[in-house]
Amino acid sequence: MAARIGTSGWDYPGWKDGFYSGVARKDWLAYAAQRFTGIEINATFYREQKRETLARWRESTPEGFAFAIKGHRFITHRMRLQDPEEALGRQRANAAELGGKLAVVLWQLPRSFHKDMARLERFAAALDGWPEARHALEFRHKSWFDDEAAAVLVAHGLANCISDAADWPMWDALTADLVYVRLHGAERTYRSAYRDGGLEPWARRVKRWFEEGREVHVYFDNDAEGAAPRDALRLMEMLGVAAAEPAFEARAGAGAAS
Repeated sequence: MAARIGTSGWDYPGWKDGFYSGVARKDWLAYAAQRFTGIEINATFYREQKRETLARWRESTPEGFAFAIKGHRFITHRMRLQDPEEALGRQRANAAELGGKLAVVLWQLPRSFHKDMARLERFAAALDGWPEARHALEFRHKSWFDDEAAAVLVAHGLANCISDAADWPMWDALTADLVYVRLHGAERTYRSAYRDGGLEPWARRVKRWFEEGREVHVYFDNDAEGAAPRDALRLMEMLGVAAAEPAFEARAGAGAAS
């Protein structure tokens, strides 16, 4: 099974003189997509993207590449999963422009959002109506970390996002044949590098998940000081994972926003 390993977003000016050295900004997505096997799109969390933008991102990436997108914060942060059906329908229709390259939708909940089983159960049922993609939930409040919440995820085939950060707790429950990992920086959230010492335990976990027949996505969100692409490439090397098209060829129209 293919491991989807990459970064959370790609449009970071701080990477210009490092990871993107010599690459025109319009080609950053195409370049990143030929180094990684997947990328998580952050922009869909903040605003609805134009369909032509999503289509351009799809066309700017090679065959065999996969996107994960973040569910809109209106659903997770403003409505806190309440009455999600209409908003889910809009985002589903919009995301269809990514076609078969859309693999997973990540739903990141606020750190202040305590366990509410009624809302979780209704949201999980609503996600059954979006079968074209898999879904993962990132819980950031410890009250969710129990068998009752896990059982709902299991029943609906939803993945618990294993979220490693310095500023909130991590729940490492496996609830589906999909494993979704976000590495935000264990020592300093969004900043600290993992390097070999921090990556080796994750490499062992990924190998074990493969042996269990699970689909695995790992995205690095420690982007603030440029560690994310380095860590992603090193984890791929440890696992023997190759990108779909490792040799970069400039492609026109790779959008700048991520």
